[in-house]
Amino acid sequence: MKILQNTILEELFHNCDKMTPLKFGIIGCSRIAKKAVIPAIVKSEFAELEIIGSRTIEKSKEFSSEFNCKKNGNYDDVIFDDSINVVYISTPIGTHAELAMKAAAAGKHVYCEKSSTDSFTSAKEMVECSKNNNVRIMEGFMFRFHPQHEKVKELINNKKIGDVDIFNGSFGFPSFPNGDIRYNKKLGGGFLNDTGCYPINASRMIFDEEPISVFCHNYNDSKMDVDMKGTSILTYKNNKSANVTYTNGNYYQAKYEVWGSQGIISLDRAYSVPPDFITIINLQFSEEKNWESRKNEIIKIPPTDHFVKMIDTFCMEITGKKKSSFNFEKELLNQAKVMEAHRLSNFTHKEKFLDEID
Repeated sequence: MKILQNTILEELFHNCDKMTPLKFGIIGCSRIAKKAVIPAIVKSEFAELEIIGSRTIEKSKEFSSEFNCKKNGNYDDVIFDDSINVVYISTPIGTHAELAMKAAAAGKHVYCEKSSTDSFTSAKEMVECSKNNNVRIMEGFMFRFHPQHEKVKELINNKKIGDVDIFNGSFGFPSFPNGDIRYNKKLGGGFLNDTGCYPINASRMIFDEEPISVFCHNYNDSKMDVDMKGTSILTYKNNKSANVTYTNGNYYQAKYEVWGSQGIISLDRAYSVPPDFITIINLQFSEEKNWESRKNEIIKIPPTDHFVKMIDTFCMEITGKKKSSFNFEKELLNQAKVMEAHRLSNFTHKEKFLDEID
């Protein structure tokens, strides 16, 4: 009898500790939604797929059928569904702000694809709307939740490569088909917004601070009037700097390296990582100032679904089950401000200081 009572008590405590999953509504049937985010929501023990919305009912039906989701409709059907806790926005960047504020005004938490928006002004409006409606908003930089970056920061903090002062990051793809939304300026197209945001964000994450200034140069396509590639230099305190390259129409690259006084840490697959992929950290270091003393160490990180980890973190923060390591709204605003500095620097052909941006 005592054993039975203990078992019942343990089960009661276990059930009390379990969190009721938050119900997600999907806005936008994009490639990333189909390939990564919706599967991650289905996998997460803290999330539940409730409804999928698209511009067309046919598309939302197609996605709903694929993921065994019982409900589908248009964007408003998702936003005004009373059973929804969180709205995931996966539409073109230029539409994010309006949809995010509409969802927040309806009392829904918002997980918004990156880049969150195409202006610092609209980013401030998105965050202010969320605060006014007592909901949370997160920009979906999933790569930040992959454990390989925790390991990189551990190596840096342990002075494995000495004093760190240079970050080099690049992200780019082969060309997309004609008509892709990334080539549409009105929809927030261009590859600063699409790919440049990743190494820019990674440099901020690695240095764990905000840059002082940005000098950016984009290469525009004259017909489509969007940036197809670009480079930037972000200047940080204490003579630290980040060199960033983003592109469309080149050999696939998704890497960064951190350069210190005694070594280099490099990642070949830093941003977009499949859930079954073993990532590798390449550590080169020397404790003496000569070539012969150089050492090379390969560190393997087991497969991780960083989308699931991000969704779990967002859900646990919302419910108060576990606090996130960073503030979602502050992070969104800081990233948006740095992105704005890139746009202003490119427009003026001058270095742009962040303290000049309000």
